Amino acid sequence: MITLTRRGFSGLLAAGAVGLTPLLRASVARAAPFDTSKVPSGLGAKDTKKYVIATVVKVDGIAWFDRMRVGVKQFGADQGHDTWMVGPSQADAAAQVQIIENLIAQGVDAICIVPFSVEAVEPVLQKARDRGIVVISHEASNLQATDYDIEAFDNHAYGAKLMDNLARQMGGEGKYIATVGSLTSQSQNEWIDGAVAYQEKNFPKMRQVARRIETYDDATTDYNKLKEVLTTYPDLRGILGAPMPTSAGAGRLIAERNLKGKLFFAGTGLVSVAGQYLKDGDIAYIQFWDPAIAGYAMNLLAVMALAKKPIKPGLDLGLEGYHNLKAAGRDTLLVGEGWVGVTKDNLGAYNF
Repeated sequence: MITLTRRGFSGLLAAGAVGLTPLLRASVARAAPFDTSKVPSGLGAKDTKKYVIATVVKVDGIAWFDRMRVGVKQFGADQGHDTWMVGPSQADAAAQVQIIENLIAQGVDAICIVPFSVEAVEPVLQKARDRGIVVISHEASNLQATDYDIEAFDNHAYGAKLMDNLARQMGGEGKYIATVGSLTSQSQNEWIDGAVAYQEKNFPKMRQVARRIETYDDATTDYNKLKEVLTTYPDLRGILGAPMPTSAGAGRLIAERNLKGKLFFAGTGLVSVAGQYLKDGDIAYIQFWDPAIAGYAMNLLAVMALAKKPIKPGLDLGLEGYHNLKAAGRDTLLVGEGWVGVTKDNLGAYNF
């Protein structure tokens, strides 16, 4: 395999793929690391050759994936492998495919992927595997062209927990809408599937209006589309947000329209994005898993696969939320227990 460094790759990115701004670099540099002391020494395979592993994300330059970069970099530093993260500057399936094509041409050892569209990347990831490149995926439980997919939790249970919180805020009745980054984002749609199933069973006086709103993982798009929905449904009482930026879009809308206590939100978020809205009471609840730990876990599995280490249900990666991985339908789809719920009372513990 060709040894490819971050610097050597920088000129080869697809159009639209960008690095961090100086401000974001500073933010990432200050980002809190996490405990990796319990990662079993044999899993990282330090005794193997130095591997080149690229992590390809949906979109670079947003807080979620800035945090994932922390885990990718920490893994490289801990384990002695050449690891870095890259993604398009906007959520764009074609740009993500082009990045993967470039990585294949350069001969990386492994690709870790958080796909914007599973359908779009399936053929190019199969091409990578045909060339001997290991593929590890995340947020892609239906992806077939992968050696292993690792999920932080059961997707339907995650969605049910979000709905339980939203329903209790709404008093168990009223209209609500749901957002997804993309209608082809498998994991996010499974969260909403789980949420809706839970609502229909437990809160029959609630009603989802409109089709799922596609926001392309962009807070401004979220905000603008939520404004449009509110115009159509002025009596809307709930917003269920699968993509992280909806927490900011919903918080901004509720604050600007003075809808605190009238319009409620529960969804994926980060304290760094939605913390002020939590403090001010505009939104009451966000839920997430640490993207840095997910990035570390993907890279760890990649090295294990390259080094022919056993990967099977029951595996303990030594990372918070990934101590007893379970199979979800097939042995190559592994699920942890890694989500946390945050309100204004405990947000200080998760300010990354």
